[in-house]
Amino acid sequence: MNKCIFIGNLTRDPEYQTTGSGVSLCRFSIAVNRSYSNANGERETDFINIVTWRGLADNCSKYLFKGSKVCVVGQLQNRTYEDKDGNKRYMTDIVAEDVEFISPKSADGAPAAGPSNRPSGQNKKVSELEPVDTDDLPF
Repeated sequence: MNKCIFIGNLTRDPEYQTTGSGVSLCRFSIAVNRSYSNANGERETDFINIVTWRGLADNCSKYLFKGSKVCVVGQLQNRTYEDKDGNKRYMTDIVAEDVEFISPKSADGAPAAGPSNRPSGQNKKVSELEPVDTDDLPF
């Protein structure tokens, strides 16, 4: 089985194009933090290349931008090519099957540019939250 799941932030705006046969294609990369720290106590980051096709490519191009937080589900794909100097190059991409937009939307439905654009009242302190009645939970 070839299945990958990543949650990260876009490192640049998506690049949208169409193939010669008219199929939509959108490429972007996301930064994903590793779950452990290196010897210096710093968390390292991996940069993952993502490719989307057709309708998913259209939506990613329309609604995502640098900094957007996404969850990507897809398949790992390795490919090779020769550069202009004749050197063999290797690329690894994730071909996305699903992209969940995690960044909040603004009031007009467009993606928010950051936390400062959230409607007031959305960021509550823990002391302001209402308690949950655990007797009604099914587990």
